[in-house]
Amino acid sequence: MSDEDLERYEATIELQLVQEYKDVIGLFTHIVETERRFYLTNEVDVQVHAESTPPMIELNLTDAWVWDMYRPARFVPSVKILTFRDVNIERLPEIDI
Repeated sequence: MSDEDLERYEATIELQLVQEYKDVIGLFTHIVETERRFYLTNEVDVQVHAESTPPMIELNLTDAWVWDMYRPARFVPSVKILTFRDVNIERLPEIDI
């Protein structure tokens, strides 16, 4: 496989991922961004473990969708994230249907 073929393959998968994101975002209430991943979820439990320096952040997500173009199944029932880095959590606006 040439570099051009690989780039075309990755571009195609990324476009499919963007379309899937647009299709599923209305099913979720929160966006969670870490340094490694991007998640859509309906429940976020945050615990800060201050006994370490820097503090460790533990996130438990329920009913999540993971932005990862190489993952065969992006819908997962639960996710546990441990990080020492910044985390961004946003509540999505409610959409009237």
